[in-house]
Parts: sequence; structure tokens; C-alpha cells
Amino acid sequence: MMSQRVDAALIWVAAATGSIGAAAHSAALMAVAGGVATLAWLAAARLLRQYDPTSGRTFPGDVALTATMLSAVALPVAALAHTGLLSELSGLRFAAVLLAAGLSARIATVGLKLRAVSPEEAVVIAGAGSLGRLTRSHLERSSSRQRVVGYLRFDGESPHARLGAPLLGDVSRLERTLEQRVVDEVYFASTQPEHAADVQQAIRVCERLGVPFALPLCAYRLTRARPANDAAPADGYAHFLSVSHKPLQRWVKRSIDIVASLGALIALAPLLIAAAIAIKTTSRGPVLFRQARVGLHGRAFAMLKFRSMVDGADGLKAALMARNEQSGPVFKMKSDPRVTRVGRVLRKYSVDELPQLVNVLRGDMSLVGPRPPIPTEVARYEAWQRRRLSVRPGLTCVWQVSGRNQISFEEWMLLDMRYIDHWSLLGDLFLILKTVPVVLSGRGAS
Repeated sequence: MMSQRVDAALIWVAAATGSIGAAAHSAALMAVAGGVATLAWLAAARLLRQYDPTSGRTFPGDVALTATMLSAVALPVAALAHTGLLSELSGLRFAAVLLAAGLSARIATVGLKLRAVSPEEAVVIAGAGSLGRLTRSHLERSSSRQRVVGYLRFDGESPHARLGAPLLGDVSRLERTLEQRVVDEVYFASTQPEHAADVQQAIRVCERLGVPFALPLCAYRLTRARPANDAAPADGYAHFLSVSHKPLQRWVKRSIDIVASLGALIALAPLLIAAAIAIKTTSRGPVLFRQARVGLHGRAFAMLKFRSMVDGADGLKAALMARNEQSGPVFKMKSDPRVTRVGRVLRKYSVDELPQLVNVLRGDMSLVGPRPPIPTEVARYEAWQRRRLSVRPGLTCVWQVSGRNQISFEEWMLLDMRYIDHWSLLGDLFLILKTVPVVLSGRGAS
């Protein structure tokens, strides 16, 4: 609540600063602009969970999102001043004060909290002996955003008396554990030769499901001594991923997601408003449809869509399962009787998917990535298909530009795997460019 008041006050301070030396009527206009900007800011911040320190955003991501939102407030006012509509006002001064003070206040009130909240990444430790306990202790003492959700025991291993987290069973249950829980990384805390075969089998499970894992570099843990090589990992583990490790490119990808999705929401505002009015005036029920979907590493989130079906359509799905036209666990029908007349148009041109730009801003999704599945579909996945959860889901991917509902479920999954294995920023750009004509033509939609 304090952060909201600080941000609102800063907008008014920036408006007052821009009004210095202006005539009374221009100052009044700036006051109106400041009021509208404040309301727009607070509404957008609520929608994007801007004041929720447990939203899952990292510190750099929060700063990037805040800078983008501040720019969306400051630049229109600066443009109006520059074009002459608010000619007596200093739009540059307004923008400079708001951006500088807004970012500083955000970092002080919310950004720093993101570094102190409970860790976001869930870790499972395979190995319930002394090394496993020491690994948990190190993770808790370090500044990493990781927490141990449980241990798995190797055969013949005596669990340590003070593990500090629940024992989930034997290592042979790793695959079931990863299917039932959100796990961001698995630590293999054993260097015993008799555990080598179990570790090898468990590594294959992590690779098949796309879950990151870490292997110990040394059988011993040190207190005072430090590695001579500064590049050596501090936790004593070598970390492995099943996706391409391109941290800079992935940071750029997230930055593009924030800027592009916010810009698209602003540019498409008239279309979004028209779609909302059409839905509300032609059928009963809410304008937006919130559906549980599965995201990165199995995390559930509420995906937003314009409602294109009759209210309560989910309850009618069971009666239509016999008419499913898609293979695998996915349900698709070309002439679904639950779809409204307006909804059919929205679906044909993918307008119903546009509210997911908000999910992109929140960080639940990306502009490009495998489409997020529903939990019941994931429950029926084969092990290799769960690897599509190893990356953030997206608005569009290879499936959207390859025929959508005209291709089989298994082919769809294989396309997603190929995207994951060969990901690049340039590839994402090409997919976005290919998506535009597909959406405008309505090809493959139902």
C-alpha cells in the first residue's frame, strides 16, 4: 500500500514540476493529465501485480517492467507538451523527474524486497546423507533464490538426523516426484561409487523431462578455503540444463517481451475495447475467461482470454469428448457448439488470445514459446512430452505457423521440442513475422 502511495505522489510531483512557470489554465491541464496518469498507473499496476513481491519477477525484471510503465506514463505527456497542446509546460522536465524519481522509489520500496523474499526456485536433493544436509545448509546461507522442498534417499543410505526438509522417498521415485511437484533443479548429493548407477538413471530422467540438475565437483565441503579459479561455482556443483544456456539472449528476450507486449496493448486498445463490448452485448457471462494453465517447470497460472464460448462451457466439455478431432490429450473441434457467434470471429483471427499480452507482461508467458497446456493435458503427457515445460510458454510458436489444428498432437509436440533445442532470438523474430499473416488469414483456426 505504501508503494502505491509513493508512486501516485511521484506522478503528481512530476506534474507539478512540469507546471512551474506555466499559466493557470495550463497548470490545470497538467493537473488533469496527472490525475489520469495516476489512475492509469494504479490500474495497470494492479493488473500486472506490480506491488506483489511474490510475483516471481527477478530484480532486473522488475526494474525493466517499472521503467517501461513509467515511460508509458511520461512520454505521452511529454509529447503533448512538445506538439503545442500543452505548450507552456515542460514535458521534458515532467518525464525526467518521473523516470528518475519513479525508478529510485521503486527500487527502494519494492525492488530490494525482491532480494529478501522467500526463494522462488524449488530444489530437490537426491541424497539424504551428510552431503545432502550440507548442500541444503549452503543454499540457505547463500544469496541464491532457492529452497529445498525435499530429499530423495539412495538405497542403503541412512538419512541424516537433521535434514531440515521432508524425505520424499527413494531416488527411484524421482520421475514421479518431478511430475507431481514444481521442481526447478535437482541436486545429486552423492559421490559414492555404489550410487553411480542410480545417479546415471536419475540424470536420464532429468534430461527426458527437461529439468535442470547439478552434480558435485568434489566429495568434500570447505569452510575457509576458496577455489583458486574464480569461475568455479561457489556451491561446489556443476549445473546442467536441457536447454541452450544463453543468459544474455534470454535477458534480451524478456526485455523485448515487456516492451512489445505493453506497446501492443496500447496500440490495440481500440480493438480490445470493441471486442469486449461485442462479447458483453451478445452473450451472458464475463468478458474475460481465466483458465488454469501450466507454465515453466509445471507452475500453474491463470491465463487470460476473451470469452469466446457460452458461460459455463467447461461443464459441457465432457459431453463432447466423443467428437474430439485432435489426437492425444488435447480437445479440439472445428464446429464446437459452445462457441458463440462473436467468439467464432474472435477465434478465427486470434483476437481472443490478445489478453494474454497481460500474461506476458506479468512474466507468466513470453511472446514466443510452446503454447501453455491445461493441467489435465499435462497429467496425460508421456515423459518426453513434459520437456516442453522446460521453457516459458508463449503466445505463438512453430505450431501456430504450421497448420495449428490441422497437425497431429505428436507432431505438435515434436515441433515444440525442435524449437526448444534450436532456440535463438533470430528464430523468435522469424516466428513472430510468420505468425502475422497466419493470424490475419485465420488459417488453421477453429
